[in-house]
Amino acid sequence: MAIAYAKDQPLGSTNYVNNIAIVGATGRSGTFIVEALLKTGKHNVTAITRADGKGTMPSGLHEIKKVDYSSHSSLVSALKGQDVLIITMAVMAPKDTQTKLIDAAVEAGVRWVMPNEWGGDLNSNEGLQKDTFLGEPSKAIRAYIEKVGGETTHWVGLACGFWYEFSLAGTDARYGFDFEKKEVTFYDEGENRIYTSTWPQVGRAVAKLLSLKVLPEDENDKEPTLSDWKNAAVYVSSFHINQREMFESVLRATGDSEKDWTIKHENVEERYKRGLSLMQQGQMVGFGILLYARHFFDDVTKDFGKKNDNEKLGLPEESLDEATKVGVEMAKNGDTNTVA
Repeated sequence: MAIAYAKDQPLGSTNYVNNIAIVGATGRSGTFIVEALLKTGKHNVTAITRADGKGTMPSGLHEIKKVDYSSHSSLVSALKGQDVLIITMAVMAPKDTQTKLIDAAVEAGVRWVMPNEWGGDLNSNEGLQKDTFLGEPSKAIRAYIEKVGGETTHWVGLACGFWYEFSLAGTDARYGFDFEKKEVTFYDEGENRIYTSTWPQVGRAVAKLLSLKVLPEDENDKEPTLSDWKNAAVYVSSFHINQREMFESVLRATGDSEKDWTIKHENVEERYKRGLSLMQQGQMVGFGILLYARHFFDDVTKDFGKKNDNEKLGLPEESLDEATKVGVEMAKNGDTNTVA
């Protein structure tokens, strides 16, 4: 039977996670997660990387462990003594990489795994899961952790919406902005609000979550604990915003006036269908179009916020215009990753 309170744990047990391993420490979100974890001063953070990895690791890491993903023993050895495994990987990573890491984590005695899902509500919205083709793989990974982990290893997902700076800076396929042409395409009238998160907020969310007590001290302790999200998703965000508000922020950030831009409109459901058609023709930009469009459907925009955990984690309010400036600068520098 699972221990319900910290007071019931064996003598000498700690009620916090101390040792955290992360795969993808030099990646887009991984960089901010590592930075936020280190700022807490509460964790020993270890980067797991391939033996031939060439990325420049952040300073302040407890350790860097180079692994051979074809060797189960190599992964187990690297994860021994870790309380948490955070997985942030590129979409092009081999499909079996996560299960290899999970198998090793379970054998190594890792108690918590944050799987490679950093985005929309893939935990409860079945329509979104199906229409974006992301639901089944994510559900399969969660189910796999529950199966092999049993009562020992659990997962915690992070539903943060799309990364704001990245999505703003991208091509028309994402939030509808083309900075080179100074064109913006509003989905319908551009008034559907979505939840979106900056990279720093994602990092803070992970750090806040993993700095919580694992269990309540006793039956009178009502503070949030990590165990509140055992085999569940944490919902966080930076902004509850629509495209028109994004556009107004872009104008403030660039000094442009509205007349400097061409404004277009596209029915969001037709946009989704167009993206699907392009993807079926082998054009990967179609996946980006359908993915973003689907998140502007009513069932997503009206539901996600009901589960927002910002207050429970003590996350700060952010400046929209400051985040927009980051996105504008990314677009200016061509940092758009135009595949999607």
